[in-house]
Amino acid sequence: MTRRHRWFDGLSRDTVLLSVGSLFADISTEMLYPILPIFLTQYLRASGSLVGLVEGIAQATQNIVQGLSGWLSDHLQRRKPIAIFGYALAAISKPLIGLSTAWQGVLGARFLDRLGAGTRSAPRDALVAASVEPRHRGKAFGLEGAGDNLGAFIGPLVAVVLLTRLHVDIRTIFYLAIIPGLLALAMILLVQERTVRVHAKAKLDLRWREFPSGYWKYLFVTALFGIGNSSNSFLILRTRDIGASLQTTILIYAAFNLVAALISYPAGYLSDRLGRRNVLLGAFGVFALAYFGFALTRDLVVMAMLFIFYGLFQGIFRSVGKAMAADFVPDALRASGVGWFSTVVGLSGLIASIAGGLMWDRMGHAAVFLYGTACAALGFVGLFALFPSRDADPTRSAGPPG
Repeated sequence: MTRRHRWFDGLSRDTVLLSVGSLFADISTEMLYPILPIFLTQYLRASGSLVGLVEGIAQATQNIVQGLSGWLSDHLQRRKPIAIFGYALAAISKPLIGLSTAWQGVLGARFLDRLGAGTRSAPRDALVAASVEPRHRGKAFGLEGAGDNLGAFIGPLVAVVLLTRLHVDIRTIFYLAIIPGLLALAMILLVQERTVRVHAKAKLDLRWREFPSGYWKYLFVTALFGIGNSSNSFLILRTRDIGASLQTTILIYAAFNLVAALISYPAGYLSDRLGRRNVLLGAFGVFALAYFGFALTRDLVVMAMLFIFYGLFQGIFRSVGKAMAADFVPDALRASGVGWFSTVVGLSGLIASIAGGLMWDRMGHAAVFLYGTACAALGFVGLFALFPSRDADPTRSAGPPG
């Protein structure tokens, strides 16, 4: 009992509600994600470059908006209303994808979907950070990440059942995705927002000068790594390319997300004890090994194992990456700090996805993953060099109060 208490010590009701909200939100999103590149290429006859463009713009929109919504959240010192708007917009935009008859329609619907996701994310992350004491922050983000990735596991399974057992048309799946999206919104409505204790509200500026130098170094490393971290759509297409059926591809993708869900909370827990930097170095190493394997293999079993192994990176980076960004900044800038971190992830991901699409069409499929491997190696070296010890980790030094 004592050990179990320590494992979950410090978590609150709001932490759980936010995590369950992420669970439902990602069920809604991931019902669609593994079938979206198939829908684009096989139903709407889009090229690999267009898949990269659609997903790159979608993800960049989400992450760029996180920076702006984070700033607005800090300026108003209100998190919950902005998060509610984002959850609602993301939910109602899903059926619009199913109504699309050309790739441009998918792009517009995905833009609205990710606009909603980006709007909600930074204030939600600030709510997660505020739901616990600073020494439990890694666990809080780990639990939220576990909910998110567990939803990403369940969502594709729901899609498989709808497609193969109930014989639902692929377009109808986009319509049904609104249901878990509205359940996610209901969870956020139950969250009790805590008052942020600051001397004054954020001024009407972006306050970039108030972020410490360590935060900027961390963003630089994130960008260096991120320009090789292209959309997972290319992994789905790669799996299909070597002969997997649509059902098998979706199941492999679901297993990848299950691994991400299972590792998220332990990774956050370990980062509280061992330091964020050390855990992130491991995540970058997993990414490099997996991407190198994606470039070389043409064997479906090996590809499936690599895809599932890659889930370790997904789970670690999502929870620990955000927790480290939050550690650098004080309460009044918490949403902005996590939001601008996500903006960098989004911009670098846009570059990676557009470059990946061009390489996919013109240089061969393996080139996408060799490029990603090289960028991961640079990110690993950058993180190791700019944060050379645990003492450089914000969790190991006298950081801002939580």
